[in-house]
Amino acid sequence: MKIALVSSVGGHLTELLAVSEQLTARGHTAFWVVNDESPVLPAGVDAYRILHGERDLRVAWNVLELAAIFARERPELVLSAGASPAVSAALVARLAGIPVVYVEPSSSVTRLTVTGRLMRCFADRFFVQWEGLLQQAPWARYAGGLL
Repeated sequence: MKIALVSSVGGHLTELLAVSEQLTARGHTAFWVVNDESPVLPAGVDAYRILHGERDLRVAWNVLELAAIFARERPELVLSAGASPAVSAALVARLAGIPVVYVEPSSSVTRLTVTGRLMRCFADRFFVQWEGLLQQAPWARYAGGLL
């Protein structure tokens, strides 16, 4: 399966890196979409850099960027742990009929992030990394932490 791993840089990216190793070990192929340069992405991975849009008009530009990337790459699944590019990617994926999996970051311990609250509308599967968040998000699934 070809998977689009969509992330902002920082902790979100660190969590997805842990997942990506498991995906490739199981024979899946992946490409990355990040919103900034990142020295932590492994050398040689397929990666796209989109504009860093965050609650402004650049988010609309991100939708166009992601539509072009997804048209070229044809992912079968979009996986994200946030933050800002997750919602734009999920919107494009939904319009294209691509399933979306969202993992709320481990830093979200007592309440959902803004991205998490928005992703409820777009994610086919929504995971939290703290069991206590299920009280706040009964639609979510808990399967432990990524790290």
